[in-house]
Amino acid sequence: MCQAVPKEMWMDARREDVLDAPYFHLVFTVPDILNPVIYSSQKLLYDALYHAASDTIHDLCADAKHLGAKVGYICILHTWGSEMNFHPHIHTILLGGGLTQDNRWKDKGEDFFLPVRVVSKVFRGKYMEELKQLWETEKLEFHGSALKYRNKYEFKELVDRCYSTEWIPHCKKAFNGAQSVIRYLGKYTHRIAISNHRIIRMDEDTVTFSVKDYRKEGSWKELTLPGVEFVRRFLMHVLPKRFVRIRHYGILCSRTKNKQLTLCRNLLGCRKYLSELKGMEMPEVLEHLYGIKVCVCRKCGGPLGKPQIQIPRRC
Repeated sequence: MCQAVPKEMWMDARREDVLDAPYFHLVFTVPDILNPVIYSSQKLLYDALYHAASDTIHDLCADAKHLGAKVGYICILHTWGSEMNFHPHIHTILLGGGLTQDNRWKDKGEDFFLPVRVVSKVFRGKYMEELKQLWETEKLEFHGSALKYRNKYEFKELVDRCYSTEWIPHCKKAFNGAQSVIRYLGKYTHRIAISNHRIIRMDEDTVTFSVKDYRKEGSWKELTLPGVEFVRRFLMHVLPKRFVRIRHYGILCSRTKNKQLTLCRNLLGCRKYLSELKGMEMPEVLEHLYGIKVCVCRKCGGPLGKPQIQIPRRC
């Protein structure tokens, strides 16, 4: 399903959290040799991705060499590539400034303030440290192609290969103004492995859908899969039960954000953007967003009464 209404409602609620300040988009990913191990212990190793990404940002931003301030950021897990292959990675929307210990605002202007190579090494170290700790406490599971890593020598070889591989995070400045931040967030928060519009055609045996060919500068091409394989790939991206995919940190942490964001606005001299949908019922939301009046008859234009719901009595 397209997730359009939940996405719009989530984005609208985030209006009140946005500042007129620089924002950056960071992507944290791991070598694909870890994919079988991650898929076998999804909840633990997805959580490890969040821990490593958030700790990396927290520690580097707090360092006076880079910024020396407490920043705010949102981490969002995606587990798929364009072809619905398994590709776990964390999208991070990072506020380009923050509060110092004496509650002053500090930023580095429009330039990204964290050295990408340093981000890469710190993230790799933190993720591998948690992976090894989970191994030592025997919390990891191994299935399918990951079965061989039950052997400590095979696991040690995997760890050594990961340390010898350069982990390459991606960073770009993504926004021009607070309103573009809100629109940009919607691209990543409520995505699923594939949306309806990418499915081109299907028959009794196959499904054809559009994918990005990154070898050809992201141009679109068609991919046809057997129906069973299409469903298998889709189901790989169903998250563990009650798993929280969108997580807020630092200034944007829900426990403290109201007080800290108010202070940031006062220091920056920027206004608070208000939610447009707060307090609306779903019929009002649909009318506001899409002009759809669900309480009006499409044929005659007359009002539709509320349905009478009969609640059965308990015996």
